[in-house]
Amino acid sequence: MDFRYSKWDPEQHGNTPTTFDKLLKMFNQLLVYTNGDANEALAWLTQMDKQYGLTDDEMGMGDFIDRLRREGYLDDAPERGSFNITGKTTKKIREDSLNEIFTSLRKSSNSGAHKIASTGMSDERVPETRNWKFGDNSQNIDFTTTINNALKRDGIDEFSLKEDDFRVYETEQQTSCATVLMIDVSHSMILYGEDRITPAKKVALALSELILTRYPKDSLNIILFGDEAWEVEVKDLPFVSVGPYHTNTKAGLNLARQILRRKKNPNKQIFMITDGKPSAINEGAKIYKNSFGLDRKIVNKTLDEAVVCRKEKAVITTFMVTSDPYLQGFVKELTEANQGRAYYSGLDNLGEYIFVDYIRNRKKTLR
Repeated sequence: MDFRYSKWDPEQHGNTPTTFDKLLKMFNQLLVYTNGDANEALAWLTQMDKQYGLTDDEMGMGDFIDRLRREGYLDDAPERGSFNITGKTTKKIREDSLNEIFTSLRKSSNSGAHKIASTGMSDERVPETRNWKFGDNSQNIDFTTTINNALKRDGIDEFSLKEDDFRVYETEQQTSCATVLMIDVSHSMILYGEDRITPAKKVALALSELILTRYPKDSLNIILFGDEAWEVEVKDLPFVSVGPYHTNTKAGLNLARQILRRKKNPNKQIFMITDGKPSAINEGAKIYKNSFGLDRKIVNKTLDEAVVCRKEKAVITTFMVTSDPYLQGFVKELTEANQGRAYYSGLDNLGEYIFVDYIRNRKKTLR
């Protein structure tokens, strides 16, 4: 039999992204930066095309926009002579964000930094094995080790299986989890020319897609907090933007706690992405604000809320996206009050830390 070898041609196997695929990916990334403004994103993409030649003879910018409309990524807004993004677009943005973060997770050497030491009963195996005991699922039997144990004892001529020969794989128990993701939208999230809100939005988009597709029994609620705290839906995430707000961390934690109190999931957690110390609290119908240093009046009220979260078994994990010493000092106190966790993640690996921690927190420890 003769074999003919040739150079691998990915185009023949459909693995090469088309011009439309490449433009769509860039368009979706720009939508996150423009807070869901399709017209601004298209203007930026057109400018990039002029500068870098993104289009080709088969697809120009006009062709790309026409296809976006045909495939349901854009809706006309005739009253303004412009476009709106659709639900299909927001889902594609979530998918792209999820793929981007998991790609960085696979490449990162830190992605295995949060291992689970304990095991329980479920269908998810871990490499370690133990002796079989009554009630173990037969699907988890390590047949290779089991048979080897029998052969070592009696040899192949007298082969027989005894209870002591059986080994089973350890498993980890997956449990449903209710998560509230708090995103700081105070003015400091875009202060001094550093964009901190876009990475936070990407993480929220990706986390929501992960839960919707892989963990449908889990719940995710998203809270924005500035002078006040309010809840937004997943579909509204691309449109999130910062405002001229102070940082009312207490209001965010209070709303998160109220949401989690209604959940029946056995695990409850709060993820908070912030770059600033708390600088506001509610006082009746008014808001007390102080942007200078750590105002103990504001800090103490916020810490009181963290203690109540702890009593209601809601663990707070804080992700700091700045090295501000004021923030670090506050987060240390908050973490001690709640007995939670804190990370200084930076903007590049924010998604990595949150995703590893989310998956870790879904595993229930049994002894």
